[in-house]
Amino acid sequence: MRIGELSRRTGVAVATIKYYVREGLLPPGELTSPNQASYGEGHERRLRLIRALISVGGLPVAQVREVLDAVTSPGHPAHRVLGAAQKSVTSHHTDATVSPEARERAAQRVAELLRARGWHAAPDHPAARTLADALATMEQLGHHGFPAGLDDYAAASEQIAAADIGGLSGGPEQLAETVIIGTLLGDTALVALRRLAQYDATKRRYGVGEPGDEACGGSDDAPDPE
Repeated sequence: MRIGELSRRTGVAVATIKYYVREGLLPPGELTSPNQASYGEGHERRLRLIRALISVGGLPVAQVREVLDAVTSPGHPAHRVLGAAQKSVTSHHTDATVSPEARERAAQRVAELLRARGWHAAPDHPAARTLADALATMEQLGHHGFPAGLDDYAAASEQIAAADIGGLSGGPEQLAETVIIGTLLGDTALVALRRLAQYDATKRRYGVGEPGDEACGGSDDAPDPE
C-alpha cells in the first residue's frame, strides 16, 4: 500500500508517519520508484503499536524507541518482551512525605511477599517500588487493613494475571501491544470492577436503602439477587 493508504487505515497523518520513519521508529517502506514506497501489514501493525505507546501509554519518543528495540530484538523470549512492554507503562512516584523508616519496612514487606509467592519480579521492579510506597503511605496514615490482607490481594492478582497471560498470542509486537493496551485500559476496567464489587459487598453487609444511596449510582428499585 502507499503511504496515503497506510495513513487512512491507521488514522495517522502522513507527515507523522514520515516523522516516525526519520526517527527510526517505523521501518521505511520498500522503494518502488525514486519518490514512492510501498508499505505492508507489518508497517500498519508497528504504526498502531507506536500510537498505542504514545497516545495510550503517554511515552516520549525516546522511550518508545527503547521499547520497540526490546520488542523487535531477535531471540528474546516472551517474558523479556512482556517485561519490556510492562515496564514501559508502569510509573513510579515517590511520596516525599513518607519517612525513610516506613519506606524501608514496606520495601522489606514487598521483598518478603515476592519470595514467599515465588514471583520472579525483582524488588527494584517499578511496580514493586510503587507497591512499597503505597504500603508505607498507608502505614503512616494508620491504615492497616490493606497491608494485613496483602497475601489475599496477591492471590487474587495471580488469578487476574493468569487470565491476562492466558489470552496472549501472536508475535512479539502483538504481545507487546496486548500488554500495553491491556495494562493501561485493563487497569481502568479492574478499578471499575472493584468499585462495583465494593458497592455490592457494602450493600449486602450493611443493607440497602441508606441515605444518599442514589447519589452513589445505585438503585434500590432493582431486585437483589436471591
